[in-house]
Amino acid sequence: MTTEDKKYWLGFSAFPGIGPLRFKLLLSYFSTAEKAWNADVKKLLGTGLGEKLTAKFDHFRKTFLLDEYIEKIKKKNIKIIILQEKIYPNLLFQISDAPFLLYVMGDIESLDLDKTVGVVGTRKITHYGEEVTRKLTEGLVDAGVTIVSGMAYGVDTVAHKTAVLNGGKTVAVLGCGVDIIHPRTNTELYWQIVKKYGIVVSEFPVGMYADIGLFPARNRIISGLSLGTLVTEGAEDSGALITARYAAEQGREVFAVPGPITSQMSEGPTILLKQGAKLVTEVGDILEELKINPKSKLQISNKIQNPNFQNLNKEEKIILDLLQNESLHFDELVKKSGISASKLGSILTMMEMKKLIKNNGGSNYFIEN
Repeated sequence: MTTEDKKYWLGFSAFPGIGPLRFKLLLSYFSTAEKAWNADVKKLLGTGLGEKLTAKFDHFRKTFLLDEYIEKIKKKNIKIIILQEKIYPNLLFQISDAPFLLYVMGDIESLDLDKTVGVVGTRKITHYGEEVTRKLTEGLVDAGVTIVSGMAYGVDTVAHKTAVLNGGKTVAVLGCGVDIIHPRTNTELYWQIVKKYGIVVSEFPVGMYADIGLFPARNRIISGLSLGTLVTEGAEDSGALITARYAAEQGREVFAVPGPITSQMSEGPTILLKQGAKLVTEVGDILEELKINPKSKLQISNKIQNPNFQNLNKEEKIILDLLQNESLHFDELVKKSGISASKLGSILTMMEMKKLIKNNGGSNYFIEN
């Protein structure tokens, strides 16, 4: 392929009316993107695009400043990867509606994109969901797995941050242009990923802002990039279920974490489990199904392996026993431990300093891994 032809792939990617399947049709008909871009209206109509879409495209190509668009991409250090290039992710290439062009920020060549797991879920994450997402993501990173998610609030953010904090690699798939940081609260995370811990990727043109209508298309890329998709928490109408559906349609594994039956955020995973998703209670359930061997001696059960858990006093042992299987609020710890509130406060502070436990915000405590 010539550099000149790649230029027209970019042009088509910037036009909102032609997606992967229509572009494939055009490429089949005209043999190159350049010929398709420059084809007369009569020939375009002959491909079956339809009069309205053809008219819109004709207007677009006559008014769109393609060379300026390319220059903008270069200035922002955005990489362009097209479907026919060797560097294009192999797993994504295999899906029927693979994006014909990807915009990428970061070093894609440093990633193992054949050993990937999508981690998705609700934006309204609970303390339980955060704890589960963090623990399972840590285990996946320890096994050398690249974490794929959508950088949305909640589960997505926890998955990406956990990968970064544990020195792993992660792929953030955006429902907007790669030069748009959404949500803005993830600005620091965005740059951490781009500069050292992975890539930010999108099929949407530079400058396009996030829109709820774009997220389903984004979700198919998350599942398409992944050997399997893990849903840790989500309501019945969670967008994570769309990602899981795409994964199943793409012939990929779907994993779900059971949660408290009293929680609305457990409804999504419960639905998936009833539909045949693989039940996950420890990271080994995922690694075994995907035939991935852990890199280190971390126990697959994800149990605590902390040298600080030595020489504990009586009160510390009581607290750790209470937190073994769940996070608890300060008031619950007072009630269940029998330790006075004033004394418990100082004990918890010392345990945090010793990196035995963490305060998850709002006086909720859980065991530090």
